[in-house]
Amino acid sequence: MMKITNFPKAAAGAVALAAVCAAGNAFAEVYGDPPDAMHAWAVHDWNRPKPHRVGFDAKGVPSDAVVLFDGTEKSYRENWVSSSGGAPKWKFADGAIAWVPGRRTGGLKTKAEFGDCQLHIEFRHPAGIKSKGGPQMRGNSGVFLMGADYGYEVQVLESHFTCEEMKGKPGYVDNYADGQAGSVYGQNPPAVNPQKKPGEWQVYDIVFHQPVFKDGKTVHPGSLTVFMNGVLVQDHWELEGQTEHKMRTKQRVHGPKGPLALQNHGCEVEFRNIWLRPLPSRWANKTHSRMSADPAEVAKLRRETAAALYAKIANPDAFDAGTVKALAEVVSYSGEAVYREKLLAAARKFDASKPSAADRKSVKAVLGVLSRSGTVPEGLVK
Repeated sequence: MMKITNFPKAAAGAVALAAVCAAGNAFAEVYGDPPDAMHAWAVHDWNRPKPHRVGFDAKGVPSDAVVLFDGTEKSYRENWVSSSGGAPKWKFADGAIAWVPGRRTGGLKTKAEFGDCQLHIEFRHPAGIKSKGGPQMRGNSGVFLMGADYGYEVQVLESHFTCEEMKGKPGYVDNYADGQAGSVYGQNPPAVNPQKKPGEWQVYDIVFHQPVFKDGKTVHPGSLTVFMNGVLVQDHWELEGQTEHKMRTKQRVHGPKGPLALQNHGCEVEFRNIWLRPLPSRWANKTHSRMSADPAEVAKLRRETAAALYAKIANPDAFDAGTVKALAEVVSYSGEAVYREKLLAAARKFDASKPSAADRKSVKAVLGVLSRSGTVPEGLVK
């Protein structure tokens, strides 16, 4: 199981700066458009930190996932409680957990709490399921992101026979579309119906981004993306508040984390293979995003990166092609006078030194990127 760590606010910048300082390439040269007020990195920036590797176990579970149920009773007991907070009362059998008919079991929720996440969960209904009690009683349950109190529900239901192609045919089950499997309950029906027949395991892969609040107001509504059996059924649906039965709701402000919950709706359903990857909020990116960057944080990281690169230059007063390009890279991050003056002086001396055609071409290409963005004047090197 993955250990969850809360990183300090400046961690991303510190990690990025460490990557620059430890980079194998001493100088990556200027290639794409340079950093700007909302982007700490250039386009195609070789200094930008690389992603960490994620592996997979024998079951295909990512190595950075929090495993919430792996098919063992130990995993079930360690990670889940009843909706009231006591010991979980659903049945464990054959590598799955199932609602128990005829018992007051309540729902389930995780002990741990999560915010933005990628969730994998599988569910199954009995092969001989009946519509006793109406179409909403065909194995009704729900996957609630952030818990049932303030949660956002992806509906769990037997809906294989609820589709346009079955209308007028034997076995057709009519139902309201925003309440069938794959729906964001009460808000948006699934785009298509890829549900397998009852008795077969169904798979949800869900990407959830919670709403963003500031000063008691909604900055962004949050979203749900859902794949059912590998087919996209919710395409970045922007949430219209918490999901409710029969009502349109306004967004209620809530905390940044909540449990994953499985609903008890008095219907037979079982679950297995549940894992979750906590995701950083897209709004947490303060150094490289038109949507969320903080210009002060961007400027700080750019200055730090420039200083780290400048410290690598063996002789900043030299004017060979390598030094000119290294100084240009520094200036692409920060136009502070000390760096800019060094670059301008080196470029002029380089131009007057009758460099080789190859060196002249490479330096002109680098300076051309900076002049295109207005960072340095045009024609420094003829």
